[in-house]
Amino acid sequence: MASSHITPTPDLHLTPTLSHHLKLKKAYKFIIFKISDDSKEIVIEKTSESKSYDDFVSALPPTDCRFAVYDFTYEMPDGGERQKLCFYSWSPDTAKVKPKMLYASSKDAIRKRLDGINIEIQCTDLDEVSHKSVLEKAMRTSR
Repeated sequence: MASSHITPTPDLHLTPTLSHHLKLKKAYKFIIFKISDDSKEIVIEKTSESKSYDDFVSALPPTDCRFAVYDFTYEMPDGGERQKLCFYSWSPDTAKVKPKMLYASSKDAIRKRLDGINIEIQCTDLDEVSHKSVLEKAMRTSR
């Protein structure tokens, strides 16, 4: 897909050490990014320390696109806790066509700036972003 030339804002200080902020420092549980109103940059819209996956899902707008990173922690069936950094490309079916195209063509720009991502999730509805769906993906990568 062609690039939109929308780039992550230079002061996106979290991205070079994203895994450090999320996994090691536990500074945030999730970060939500959006394309700026002038459609020139990708900026941080929200950070949260909330450990509730439902809080993360409810922070995704129902009719607009976003990028997000979530520090997903889960238990393995045989015991032991695992942790995966998940990158979400949220493009709900209810979003307008122009934002969908902008986000799709801008994904590589932000994805290249994010280190330590273990799972990439393309989601267009709440089923695809559900805890169950993400857990299934995480379990497949843990084997």
